[in-house]
Amino acid sequence: MASEVRHLVDRGAEYPTVRLTGVLDAESAGGVRTALLDVLAEQPEALLVEVGGLTLSAPEGAAVLRAVREETADWPGAHLALCDARGAAAWPGVGWPVWPSPRDAIAELGEPDPDHRLSLELDAVLGAARRARELITEACARWSCPELAGPACIVVTELVNNVVVHARTPMVVLLAAHGDGLSVAVRDHSSHVPTFTGGPVPPTAYGGRGMLLIDSVADRWGNLRLGDGKVVWALMSAGGDPDGRHQRAGQKATSMADPARG
Repeated sequence: MASEVRHLVDRGAEYPTVRLTGVLDAESAGGVRTALLDVLAEQPEALLVEVGGLTLSAPEGAAVLRAVREETADWPGAHLALCDARGAAAWPGVGWPVWPSPRDAIAELGEPDPDHRLSLELDAVLGAARRARELITEACARWSCPELAGPACIVVTELVNNVVVHARTPMVVLLAAHGDGLSVAVRDHSSHVPTFTGGPVPPTAYGGRGMLLIDSVADRWGNLRLGDGKVVWALMSAGGDPDGRHQRAGQKATSMADPARG
C-alpha cells in the first residue's frame, strides 16, 4: 500500500505554514518536496513546517527535508523552521532548527516585515520588463537603496525578457530587501532553465548572454526547479559583493536558514 503525506498550507499566518501529516518515506518524499518548494518559491521571510503529525517509516524518510535545505542553501528567500513538540531528537540530521510550536518559532524569528517584499504578476508580452523596472526603481527609492536600482533593473530586464522570448508563460516578479541587499527573482511555468558557461555563448543558447550580464552585477544567482516550472533569482548587495564571494548557485554561500533579515 502506497504511503501518503497530506499537506495543508496556511498563507494567512504571520509566516506561511505547511502542516504535514501521514507517513514520510521514499514514496511520499516527492510530494513533500514539491509542496515545500512551491511555498518557498514565493520568497517568504520564513517558512514554518509543522511535522508533529508526521511519522517516519524509517530514518531515511527525513532525507527529503535535508535535501530541501541543501537544494535551497543559496536561495535568499526564507528562514526554515520545523515545529514539533517532540523536539529536535525526532528529526536527527535534517539540519533544520526545531521549535515546539509555530508560536515559539515566531517568538524567536520576530514579526515579518511585509513592506520589504513585493510581487508583480506579468504576462509574457512586450513591455513586461519595463513594468518590472518601474517596480524596482520605486522600491529602491522607498527602501533607501537607490544605488541598487541600476543593477537590479539589469537583472530583472534579462530575467523577464528570457520568459517573454523563451518560456512564454505568465510570470511573477519577486523583490525583497535583505539587510543592505536586494534579491530579484522571476518565477515562470517552464522547466527550461537558462544556461551559463562563462565563455562564448552559442547563438541558440537560452539566456546565455543575459546570465553573463547578470553574473557581472550580482553577488550570487541561481535557479530553483519547481513542480510547475522554475524560479531564477539574483542577490545584490550595496557594497557590490564586499567580501569577494561572487558566486553562482552550487558554490558555498550563506545558508537559506540563516540569511540576513530584511
